[in-house]
Amino acid sequence: MSVNSKLTAEEKVHIARHISRPHIDDFIENIFTDFFEQKGDHLFDEDLSIYGGIARYRQYPVTVIGHRKGHSAEDNIRFNFGMPRPEGYRKALRLMKQAEKFGRPIITFIDTPGAFPGKEAEEHGQGEAIAKNLAAMSSLRVPVITVVTGEGNSGGALALSVANRILMLENAVYSVLSPEGFASILWKDSSRRAEACDLMKLTAHDLMDAGVADEVIAEPEGGAHLNPDFLYRALDDVLYKHFCELKDLSAEELVADRRTKFRNIGRETAAISITG
Repeated sequence: MSVNSKLTAEEKVHIARHISRPHIDDFIENIFTDFFEQKGDHLFDEDLSIYGGIARYRQYPVTVIGHRKGHSAEDNIRFNFGMPRPEGYRKALRLMKQAEKFGRPIITFIDTPGAFPGKEAEEHGQGEAIAKNLAAMSSLRVPVITVVTGEGNSGGALALSVANRILMLENAVYSVLSPEGFASILWKDSSRRAEACDLMKLTAHDLMDAGVADEVIAEPEGGAHLNPDFLYRALDDVLYKHFCELKDLSAEELVADRRTKFRNIGRETAAISITG
């Protein structure tokens, strides 16, 4: 049994948010080669909270896209704490459609507290941008693999994770909203976040049980930030296994596989009764 499996859900949320945890920049540097960044949504602006471009994965050309956070307060501010605006989602969609055109598999990395909820984002079509990503990703004719590396909350995460395979790092979390937001809505008391963490079933192993995650990637004891090289090796091994399973499927098989996966999520999971 992994040492990390003994952690509470709240402790895993804390680790998932750790500022030193590896982010998309680190994964690109250590797992991919020949990365070429692509910027802008070709409509309005460049959103630094979404990072993506073309790279090679074990000599295969791929498109890599993900939420971007920093390892310092200054970078977190610069990248808007990984909370994309509509321009970020439109950039991601542009890169995914380009990948489909040239037959490149897509690998996305999820690490966001959610889409940016500001007034300007709503004025620029935040909801529409997310909805368009969901619709387009469901029909992409190339392999799509998602890796949840930190926290993946709400539509801000889902807009990059309609995938054939969803992989989760052992201490990553994936949920409809943050535990604090859940507690505020349900009990009008955000301090009850520990109870919310347990109730929400947001850990990687919870999501394996629910059929959301396809595999959990082991982290070093205490979290990936304590031994990133261990994580890069473990992630590379698991990613390559799923990559090989998908790369030779036809476009029709890939679309059918993805739709079947999402239609089956949660079917075997008993309904949760919320009390308190």
